[in-house]
Amino acid sequence: MTYLATILQSFFTDYVHTQRSLSANTIASYRDTWKILIKYLASTSGTAADELRLEALDRAAVTGFLAYLRDDRANAAATRNHRLTAIRSLAAFALPDHLEHAECLRQILAIKPSKTPTPTVAYLSDDEVLALLAAPVTTSWIGRRDQAMLALTVATGLRISELIALTIGDVDMGASPFINCVGKGRKHRVTPLTVEISQQMRHYLDERTQHPGTALFPGRRGRSLSRDAIESRLAVHVASAALSCPSITSKQITWHTLRHTTAMNLLHSGVDITVIALWLGHEQTSTTDVYLHADMETKKQALEQTRSPEIEPGVYAPAPRVLAWLDSL
Repeated sequence: MTYLATILQSFFTDYVHTQRSLSANTIASYRDTWKILIKYLASTSGTAADELRLEALDRAAVTGFLAYLRDDRANAAATRNHRLTAIRSLAAFALPDHLEHAECLRQILAIKPSKTPTPTVAYLSDDEVLALLAAPVTTSWIGRRDQAMLALTVATGLRISELIALTIGDVDMGASPFINCVGKGRKHRVTPLTVEISQQMRHYLDERTQHPGTALFPGRRGRSLSRDAIESRLAVHVASAALSCPSITSKQITWHTLRHTTAMNLLHSGVDITVIALWLGHEQTSTTDVYLHADMETKKQALEQTRSPEIEPGVYAPAPRVLAWLDSL
């Protein structure tokens, strides 16, 4: 007899931290999944949450839970896949120590995720980036902080979680300036800074020492800004940028859009996709391939290489007075 609560306790107190070194965001996602699943199992089985046993977790229960997420909670396929990943992770953890339930656990591990459409990568054009960076009112400390935060993110492609975790000590302004951050899976990553960003960060750090705390981009009390606070500041500056660059209003811009912009800038500069993957902290280059699919300039260059010598380069344009030409046919 094995209680599900016992396995969950071991899974969350040891496995995800010590053995897997999962990020705080991933652990929180796993935790939320199991909170929803435990309530679902307790409701459908009529068993108290603390009394649920491992055998209550079988393929039928999991597929029923996924259907519940789709039908009752109106979750998208991507969300259901995230929940399934959390369930399969615990099943894989429990399998070696609970061979008496091996068949049930293997059946859970065999459940395939739902197919999801490839998301469209939103990124900013050069004009939109310039408008956004010019949006903060730099006559105040808050404006100068926000401007430095935006410029650093566009230059480095830091995730919002990485930006929040940055401290003053993570910025090295030596002979070759760089940012040291901890990314997904608690992997350390070093990202170099351009001359322009280095100069801006030097000025910012000089002023930053006049404020309390060690967070690189602090709030009024010196602590790191929250995710919601950063996204809120971005929304304010996007609205201001739209006054001089209306095209920015056609895009749904989040902080991750700035990370996509960094990747596309590197790609347009001719940087190899494997280097971009290292720059962004992607574990596999397949994650970075989405930028190749989204980049029309790279596709146009590839098409140009297939052009016959007798065909003039460039994009096709119809002859003038096309209606008259059609009448002549």
